[in-house]
Amino acid sequence: MKKLILEELISRARNELAGLEESAKSNRDFATDQEFKAESKYDTRALEASYLASAEAKRVEELKLEIQILEEVDVDASKKLGEISIGALVELLHNDVKRTYFLIPTAGGTIIKVKDEAVMVVSVFSPIGDALMGLKAGDEFEVETPKETRNYQVLSYQ
Repeated sequence: MKKLILEELISRARNELAGLEESAKSNRDFATDQEFKAESKYDTRALEASYLASAEAKRVEELKLEIQILEEVDVDASKKLGEISIGALVELLHNDVKRTYFLIPTAGGTIIKVKDEAVMVVSVFSPIGDALMGLKAGDEFEVETPKETRNYQVLSYQ
């Protein structure tokens, strides 16, 4: 199941990258096209396209790094270490509700549906992701939120 989730995250990032690269190229071409040279000091179309192309180029580089990070995730690390680590699929109990989380360095907040089960992707840099690192089944922990302190119990991990 972990490999399916990871493959889906990589696929989504690659699809976003492909679309963004095309959009960045289009905006860059527009910004440098002599036909769209500013007709007055108030005509900022080319300048705006240039800013957009620059931002898109930055996001392209971020996505390339994200894909590289995802491709390097070892989904068997928790098994080898005997504790929750990057690549773990964790079942937590909070307020008598069981939820499944996939712990990785990027793409936090994404929900992936696998075999009729919703899995929340959690970044290790988030409060809950950070708290999970190094725990084992049966461990309990707290996470501070702006509204409350939430109590969780680790039911299982793989």
